[in-house]
Amino acid sequence: MNKIVQSADAAVADIASGSTIMLGGFGLCGIPENLIAALVRRRITGLHTISNNMGVDGFGMGLMLEAGMIASHIGSYVGENRKLESLVLRNELDLTLIPQGTLAERIRAGGAGIPAFYVPTGLGTVVADGKETREIDGREYVMERALHADVALIKAWRGDRYGNLIYRKTARNFNPVMATAADLTIAEVEELVEPGMLDPDQIITPGIYVKRIIVGAAYRKPIESKFIQSGGAA
Repeated sequence: MNKIVQSADAAVADIASGSTIMLGGFGLCGIPENLIAALVRRRITGLHTISNNMGVDGFGMGLMLEAGMIASHIGSYVGENRKLESLVLRNELDLTLIPQGTLAERIRAGGAGIPAFYVPTGLGTVVADGKETREIDGREYVMERALHADVALIKAWRGDRYGNLIYRKTARNFNPVMATAADLTIAEVEELVEPGMLDPDQIITPGIYVKRIIVGAAYRKPIESKFIQSGGAA
């Protein structure tokens, strides 16, 4: 089955306002730049987003915030996005922060059909407020529910028209688990190759999870924070 869509705009054309959307990436690494930009051009609203963080002002998900598209967000880190900070402080955006490992596992559970699981992380803190706890083998645990989305927008390095994906180094991050945890997974890749050209042992996301795939038109890949160390003797 050929899953190639000719443009990012066409790939996101039927995403509706009020949808729950997972977006891959870690900071600005491995984010679906082109799909996010296309979604911003649609100007849909009331979105419920799930991602590790919001990146920075003026790029990636920061553009979605500036366009007033996001009603609520689930993540583990607020990053350096001042727009997000201001919206939360004015009670204009509902923010839920989750420990990073728990976030990853809640998404993985959503893709694996596991409705809930128990973890020790967050016990005795606000993270556990309102949640069921249980003692197992003499230790207390917090129950966490799986996360699922209507749509997942993810980024990979290489893919084929069947939707098989390979990620590059740390740009893999949240992308593979999100690919499994949504009703509709749309992937953008830097390189599109013919079926059979990907080493089967290197494929991380099998094509069965991907419904649409595009080739990104261009990638900026900015660095979130630059630290420059001067050389020479002390």
